[in-house]
Amino acid sequence: MSKFSNTSLTNLSVRSLKIAFGISAFLLISFSSFGQEKSTLSGTISDSSTGETLIGATVTVKSTGRGVSTNAYGYYSLSVPKGTHEIAFSFIGFKTEVKTIDLNDDQKMDLELAPSSVELEEAVVEGTSEARKNVESVEMSTVNMSMETIKKIPAFMGEVDIIKAIQLLPGVQTVGEGGSGFYVRGGAVDQNLILLDEATVYNASHLLGFFSVFNSDAIKDVQLYKGGIPARYGGRLSSVLDIRMSEGNSKKFSGSGGIGTVASRLTLQGPIVKDKGAFLVSGRRTYVDLFLKLSPEENLQDSRLYFYDFNAKANYKLGENDRLFASGYFGRDVFGFSDLFSFSWGNTTGTMRWNHIYNSKLFSNVTFVYSDYDYRLAQEDDQFGFEWLSSIEDISLQADYNYYANSRNNIRFGVSMIKHSLNPGETRSTGTESILNDINISLDNALEGGIYVSNEQNITEKLTAIYGLRYSVFMNMGEGTEWNYNDAFEPTDSTYYGKWDIYNTFGGFEPRLGLNYQLNESSSVKASYNRMYQYMHLASNSTSASPLDVWFVSSPTVKPQIADQVAVGYFRNFLDDQLQGSV
Repeated sequence: MSKFSNTSLTNLSVRSLKIAFGISAFLLISFSSFGQEKSTLSGTISDSSTGETLIGATVTVKSTGRGVSTNAYGYYSLSVPKGTHEIAFSFIGFKTEVKTIDLNDDQKMDLELAPSSVELEEAVVEGTSEARKNVESVEMSTVNMSMETIKKIPAFMGEVDIIKAIQLLPGVQTVGEGGSGFYVRGGAVDQNLILLDEATVYNASHLLGFFSVFNSDAIKDVQLYKGGIPARYGGRLSSVLDIRMSEGNSKKFSGSGGIGTVASRLTLQGPIVKDKGAFLVSGRRTYVDLFLKLSPEENLQDSRLYFYDFNAKANYKLGENDRLFASGYFGRDVFGFSDLFSFSWGNTTGTMRWNHIYNSKLFSNVTFVYSDYDYRLAQEDDQFGFEWLSSIEDISLQADYNYYANSRNNIRFGVSMIKHSLNPGETRSTGTESILNDINISLDNALEGGIYVSNEQNITEKLTAIYGLRYSVFMNMGEGTEWNYNDAFEPTDSTYYGKWDIYNTFGGFEPRLGLNYQLNESSSVKASYNRMYQYMHLASNSTSASPLDVWFVSSPTVKPQIADQVAVGYFRNFLDDQLQGSV
């Protein structure tokens, strides 16, 4: 057994990172000159009743029909020729606001949209321009589901479930009755990246898959990417499910709750300082275990069967250009039969974000994320007791930037780094006469990084493209022992690596491309291509995910997964955009 130390990246990785950074700088320099004879209108669009920012609201110049959408934090930036323009601000379910603005200089305009009336005629008018996104947007395999829509779907035992709603979409298949996992276009369960406020959720199920961990009362936005995945995402092959928590009501204090068949829930929200900051807390718990105590069987009376989850989020405006967010999720399932055995698993996530507006064209978001998933299986016995523990922990830091170069180019670029710490399994005896030996499998530590740049460009009035490049890198890291194997997969020798020693590196370029050619106002043809690398893998003894599944990392003996996906589609709206169709 030998000791080896190497803390540097390979020359290939360094050169690749330099190339990606060079592309970012080139795009910034190249496009910055386009908007010099124009003025820029920028700001944030929010809900007038709650103060929550609106994701995907549209800002359109009425004379040209050209516009932009707000990003994940409600921010927009629109460059137009100097002069007076009529600008329309719209969002599904809200009244459209039309402002006449004299844009001879850059202006900042924050706007609050009022929820629209429930009258049928007005709802039809307000929904028309938004519905046309089906034809006009470049994204062809992306579905945005509002919580209002999800809550209208019939729910199992009265519990609204985001994952069950996702399973109803085209190209998405369920893993089976009662399962919370899903397959996207033939991919595996572990090839879906599930994010809650940018934190990875490794197991999204409660009660062995009958419910998901996402409390609908605390969720604001659900976005599923089935293909044409943007360059800012990486690490999985099939899809990205990006879920954003509600920010809280900055106007007034409010509360809501409910008592369901299997669970009760309570949500409270209100301003920290009116119109400057808000908080939201939401909890949910089942109570099947309370009814077990009414059983005549003593063993059942002492059994445990329940889950709980708790969501919390707060945000605060430090000034016109800075805003802080803090959010977290804590959830756990507990199952035990009398004093014989117990089984529990759960997720913990925490996210800290800082939004900063450098100027009217440049917006940034810096995020620190913590994510942990663990499970415990134990035999509760004073003589022969034992417990089995496993966990996976991620700590990450990422920076993302939006550069609104001009009315035709919207550039995004950023960098991220994640530290993975995996405990595949640890078994130890807890009884005085246990015959089991303590087993402690060494931790797997790794670093996963990525750098990306992309641009959404209106090439002509009819042709729009999103193109980008991501470079991902993965490094196995000590402290630990790496085994070497022969062709028969028999261990031959081993090498010990000290803490933070990097002993293996993978990396690769991940190009992304999306095209939209608009045939007319009601139809378009789209195409997309993306390459993805996946360095985290799931070992499972069933087709559907379970709490006992073990995640493991790529290594010298386990290569990364690589996928190329190509999609082509035809999109058409009917009946004045009230009916959408696609193939």
